[in-house]
Amino acid sequence: MKSKELGDLAKKAKAASYTLAELSSTIKNRALCAMAEMLTCHSKEVLNENKRDLNANKGLAKALLDRLSLNPARIGLMADSLRQVASLNDPLGDPPLIKEWLRPNGLRIQKVRVPIGVVGIIYESRPNVTSDCIGLCLKSGNVSILRGGREAVNTNMAICKLLSKAARESGVPAQAINFIDTTGHKALAYLLSLSECIDLIIPRGGEGLIRFVQEHSKIPVIKHYKGICHIFVDEFANTEMAGNICFNAKVSRPGVCNAMESLLVHKGIAGSFLPGMLKRYRDAGVEIRGCPETLQIVKDISQRAMVRLPLAAAISQRAMPACRQGRVRLPLAAAINKAKEIDWHSEYLDLILSVKVVADIDQAVMHINHYGSHHSDAIITENYQNALKFTRQVDSACVYVNASTRFTDGYEFGLGSEIGISTDKIHARGPMALEELTTYKYIIFGTGQIRT
Repeated sequence: MKSKELGDLAKKAKAASYTLAELSSTIKNRALCAMAEMLTCHSKEVLNENKRDLNANKGLAKALLDRLSLNPARIGLMADSLRQVASLNDPLGDPPLIKEWLRPNGLRIQKVRVPIGVVGIIYESRPNVTSDCIGLCLKSGNVSILRGGREAVNTNMAICKLLSKAARESGVPAQAINFIDTTGHKALAYLLSLSECIDLIIPRGGEGLIRFVQEHSKIPVIKHYKGICHIFVDEFANTEMAGNICFNAKVSRPGVCNAMESLLVHKGIAGSFLPGMLKRYRDAGVEIRGCPETLQIVKDISQRAMVRLPLAAAISQRAMPACRQGRVRLPLAAAINKAKEIDWHSEYLDLILSVKVVADIDQAVMHINHYGSHHSDAIITENYQNALKFTRQVDSACVYVNASTRFTDGYEFGLGSEIGISTDKIHARGPMALEELTTYKYIIFGTGQIRT
């Protein structure tokens, strides 16, 4: 797509935004349900295109392939998410009144909710983002312009065509849903310059994409930044609960942004908690990057580790892939490396975990606020005061007490999926759903008042 075509698309999108803002809840909900049905009925077409993308990207890491991959169950969840969005209250309301007041001079002032206008979503890998963003933008009265990554271009295009067709047939303006199939940086940079037509950019992806968008955009940006998520196991934790939560947060789906990347353990409980926890991780194929205290704990118990292959082969880093496939069990010491400074800054998106023993809750909070990405962090504790302190002092969009960070998700929050998880503080923070895709304006009714 050339620059002129991009410019024309953006102008048509802007024009459509005024019509879409006036669309009734009935039409929008009808369109969302039709989109869900279209996606379900034509799932084989989407899966065929997804297979093309997977075959073209076999060299990607396993976690990235998981993000790219679709199956009937995942398409079913995408359709369910669209139906859930349809069932939610219209964020624009009827009327869209937030509050109203009367001034002493007789002016009646209303604060009303309105759509943002035209929202550009720049994203990578995950095809479900396409349907989530289209659905949320439509329900909130916003025109969407989607630009996915090259690795999922066929899947994204197939989804967008199906949903656009269903929306048009339901009475939605043709330019309400737009997909850009050009994935080069030059086209993206031009798109980011169209501030007269596009009102907001939401980037979802790796650090390189986020940085590129921030550096080149002339349009306001709300970023979905990387998820360096922590869990702090307090000295007052229920260790059985802590073990289950920590395992789920790392292993259930390591390639997503709400997976735990760093485990912090209070020194008072580390000696009893970490041996079993680390063995459990090892058996699941998780590579540990540990602090000196963690390494010492492992050293103390390493002689008791079970070995199913010669030690020399086990210690080899080449043994780790075999361990991840469940073919061998490494000695615990061989599954652990010494953590480097970069590990505390890393979003692995893989079966890798950094582990640190901390002196107390204060050190845990300081570590999280320094190294974290302000995404999602959790404390496991039975101490109410420590839970309160953690929730107040940790500067993240989502702060958990005794639950997995994996719940940071619009669908899990009951918001009907999200357009992104904002790690910013201004306008939107955390899962961005319907309300976060609106803004407001003031309407003032007078009876001839003039200002003296």
